[in-house]
Amino acid sequence: METPPQREMGFLDHLDELRRRIISGLAGIVVASIGVSFFINDIVERILLRPAVEAGLRLQNLRPFGQAFLYFKLIFICGFIIGFPWVLWNLWRFVAPGLYEHERRWARQITVWTSICFLAGVAFAYFGMIPSMMAFAKSFGSAQIENIIDVNEYLGFFATVILASGLIFELPMIMYVLARAGIVTPKFLSTYRRHAIIVILIIAAVLTPTPDPINQLFFATPLYILYELSIVISKFAVKRRAVATGDQQ
Repeated sequence: METPPQREMGFLDHLDELRRRIISGLAGIVVASIGVSFFINDIVERILLRPAVEAGLRLQNLRPFGQAFLYFKLIFICGFIIGFPWVLWNLWRFVAPGLYEHERRWARQITVWTSICFLAGVAFAYFGMIPSMMAFAKSFGSAQIENIIDVNEYLGFFATVILASGLIFELPMIMYVLARAGIVTPKFLSTYRRHAIIVILIIAAVLTPTPDPINQLFFATPLYILYELSIVISKFAVKRRAVATGDQQ
C-alpha cells in the first residue's frame, strides 16, 4: 500500500499551511493585477469596450470618480482571471501532503485541466455570449429611447457573464473529481440525462437575452456538450479509480 511520504501534520500545522497557501494565492492575484495595470488602457479600449462599440452602444460615466473605479475593478478582475491557475496550484499544494502518489498525479492533471476549462469558458463568454447580448441590447425597445449605458453597470454585467461562464465550463472537471471520489457514476449521469437537458435549456433561456430559439440553442449546445463530456470523463475516472484501488490491495 502506498503511503504519503510526508510526516503527519497536526491541526495547527494544517492551519499554518492553509494560511500560507491563501497568502500565496492572493499574492499571485496581486502580482498579476500589477502586471495588468501596465496595459490597462489597451485592455479597456480593445477588450472591455469592444463588444459595446461593435454593437453600436454608447457608454457614459455617471460618477465623479467612476472611470477611476472602473479601471481599478477591471485590473482586479483581469488579475483574478490570470492568477486563477496559480490559486489552483496553491490549492493542490495544500492538499498534496495528504494524498497518495497516484492521487497526486491525477490531482496535478486536474489543476491544469481546470485552468484550461475556466479560460475556455471565459473565451466562450467574450467571443460568443457578450457580443450577442450587446446586439440584442442595441436592437430591443423603442427607437425613441436611446440606450446610453453606465460604464460601471456595463463592467458589472461583463464580469458576471465572464466569470459565470468560466465556472460553468468547470463541469467536466467537477464530475471527474466526484467520480474519482465515488460520489457520482456514469450510469447516474446517463440516467438523468433528460433532466439535465431540461435544466440546460432553462439555464440557456435565462442567459440568452432574446426569445429567439436559435440563440437559445447557441448557448444550450455548449452546455449539453459539456454534460456529455462529463459522462465520458466520469467513465474514465471510474476506471482509473478501480485501477488505483486494485493497486493498493
